[in-house]
Amino acid sequence: MNSKLQVSASPHTRGMVTTRNIMFLVFAALMPACLMGVLAFGTHALLVLIVSVLSAVGSEYVYERLMHKRVTVSDGSAAVTGLLIGMNMPPQIDLWIPCLGSVFAIVIIKQLYGGLGQNFMNPALGARCFLLISFAGKMTTFTPGNGVLKLVTQVPSTTDALSGATPLAYLKTGTLFDLKALFVGTTLGCIGEVSAIAILAGGIFLLAMRVIRIRIPGSYLGTFAVLTLLTALVRGFDQPVIFTLQELCAGGIMLGAWFMATDYVTSPITAMGQVVFGCALGFLTWVFRMIGSGSEGVSYSIIFMNLLVPIIERYTRPVAAGMARESRENRRLVKENRKEARRLKAEDKKEKDA
Repeated sequence: MNSKLQVSASPHTRGMVTTRNIMFLVFAALMPACLMGVLAFGTHALLVLIVSVLSAVGSEYVYERLMHKRVTVSDGSAAVTGLLIGMNMPPQIDLWIPCLGSVFAIVIIKQLYGGLGQNFMNPALGARCFLLISFAGKMTTFTPGNGVLKLVTQVPSTTDALSGATPLAYLKTGTLFDLKALFVGTTLGCIGEVSAIAILAGGIFLLAMRVIRIRIPGSYLGTFAVLTLLTALVRGFDQPVIFTLQELCAGGIMLGAWFMATDYVTSPITAMGQVVFGCALGFLTWVFRMIGSGSEGVSYSIIFMNLLVPIIERYTRPVAAGMARESRENRRLVKENRKEARRLKAEDKKEKDA
């Protein structure tokens, strides 16, 4: 008998939507942002991306072989995780740091909790936060590199290394940056987050291929944009609309909204839950950026909301047809039963006192 045959209830459908195909599409959608990062920062940025991917794939293969599990590197999930980690790295960082981050993401966050589909947070973001806490200096130092694109730094050209002098650092003080540079990707920052148009192109590609839906990125970016615009108006900034657009294009919010917040495993599956999830992400990112002491907050916002996904799904679960009326009737009966129980308890107490 063929062991590949499975008996299951109808209806039976066949399609090309597999984990491997989805991961291939996500990997392809990330290529424009990676290309812009390499053009902006040079060959070392390319090495960071390659090392991150190879470390993630290699650590998953070694762990699964050591634990005598089925090797799943062919599904592409480890490669996507490694690529996202590399895209979240400064362009000239030491190669052992993204390697360590990839191993941490795959082994600690993903495999120790059961593998793909069982992790409680986004592995790439968990690794980024781990590296930020452990190596804060290296993770916040940005050097231009030898890229072919001319970078807009808004600092003296004699500066060799910049610590935190990314566009978000200027926007934190209310100083406007070059919007065109933010949109195209000729600014300092992490490898995969500098080009808003490249990330947007990848996100639209995923929408067109129906890999993701607009609910999470739309509600995330929309909520953040509205709150940021109101903040700019209240604080009396000269160009509040331009400031809002620059906040949307700077930092990791575009990459987080399109490629990390939409992770199938760590985001809600209900339509209303996805909207609530995205709105909460926008609010938290706004709090971190506009009220908090730091200039970024995307990673911590997404990880925090990852932990709340089970609660969101519980309270946004749609009611089956015909069940809403029954649920109201059940609540009424429970209320009446509790009232009757309190009455009987009071009568028993009176009899005992008498």
